[in-house]
Amino acid sequence: MRATFMFGAGDVRVLDAPDPTIQLPTDALVRVTRSCVCGSDLHPYHSMPPTDAGSTMGHEFIGVVEAVGADVRTLRPGDFVIAPFAISCGVCEFCRAGLQTSCVNGGFWNDPSIGAAGGQAEAVRVPLADGTLVKVPGVTEDTDDALLGSLLTLSDVYGTGWHAAVKGGVSAGTSVTVIGDGAVGLLAVLSAKQLGAERIVLMGRHDVRTRLGVELGATDVVAERGDEGIAAVRDLTGGGSQVVLEAVGHMPAYDQAVGVVRPGGVISRVGVPQYEDAPVGFGSLFGPNVTLTGGPAPVRAYIEQLLPAVLDGTVDPGRVFDRTVSLDDTPAGYAAMDAREALKVMVTP
Repeated sequence: MRATFMFGAGDVRVLDAPDPTIQLPTDALVRVTRSCVCGSDLHPYHSMPPTDAGSTMGHEFIGVVEAVGADVRTLRPGDFVIAPFAISCGVCEFCRAGLQTSCVNGGFWNDPSIGAAGGQAEAVRVPLADGTLVKVPGVTEDTDDALLGSLLTLSDVYGTGWHAAVKGGVSAGTSVTVIGDGAVGLLAVLSAKQLGAERIVLMGRHDVRTRLGVELGATDVVAERGDEGIAAVRDLTGGGSQVVLEAVGHMPAYDQAVGVVRPGGVISRVGVPQYEDAPVGFGSLFGPNVTLTGGPAPVRAYIEQLLPAVLDGTVDPGRVFDRTVSLDDTPAGYAAMDAREALKVMVTP
C-alpha cells in the first residue's frame, strides 16, 4: 500500500509500505477513504530532526472496515467508521470517565511501540477497535463529499474545538474569545455558538479564515496582536472575556489569552503547546483567580453527541476543508498549509 512518511523537517514522502494485517484479536483493518493534514502535523514539519527510518503520519481518518479480529464484537466488515485521534480500550477507568486520551491500554497513532501507524495511508491497522472506532450507520464511501468532510472533522478538529468550549464552561450568555483562526479555532467558534455564547471574539488576521469564522458564529474579529490586540478585546468585552479558547499552542497565543481573560475567567487551551513553561503566578493567573484548563481532546467521548447534527446538516464543520489532494500529493498539502495557502487539506485515496 501507499503511506505518508516524514523523514525530517519539510521532508514528507509517500512511499510503498507493507499492507497492515490483523495482529491481535482486538484489531480491525480499515481502508481509508478520507484523511487529512492537521495543524499539529506542521510542528514536526518545522522541527523534526532528520531520520533514516522516517515516521508515519496522520491521526485523522474515516473509512470502511475490511476485516476484524476474533474478539471484536461491535464492528464487522463493510461498516463505515470514524477513527478518533486517540486509540482507547473503552473499558478502563479513564475511558469510562470520558477521558480516552488518558486510556491506560491505548495510545496515539504513529506510535511504533503499540504498532499504530498513521492515517495518511491507504489502510490502517486499528488496535482496540471496539473502544476506538465509531460506526456510522447509513454512510458509505460514496456518500456526499461535503458530509464525508464533516464526518472527518469528528476525528479531531471539531471534537477538539468542542472540548475547548466545554472545558471552558461556555454557556448561554457567555463572552468568549477564540485565539487562532486555524481549523480548531474556527470550530471552537462554532462550538461556542452552539453552546449559547452571546459574544464571540475571534482573534485572527487571515481575512478568508476570519470571514468563515463570522459565518460560523463569531460576532467580532480582532486582527491586532500583542498589547494592541489585548486592548481591543478588553474594550469589546467590557474588561475581558469570561472564557478564552486558545487554539494555537505557541507562547504568544498564551500571552494573549492571559491578557484578554477577565478576573474569575477561564482559559481553555487545546493548541498543542510548543513551550515548556508558561506564567501561572500571582501576576498572571493566581491573583485574578483565573482557571487554566484544556488538554488533548477525548473526541471519542463527544462523537455520538455531535454526530446527529452533522448527519442531518444542522452544522457543517467540514467547511474548514478548502483543499483536497490525492494521497500521492500529500507533500504538496503540507506545503500549502505551511504557506497558509490552505486552511485544512483533505487527502483522498
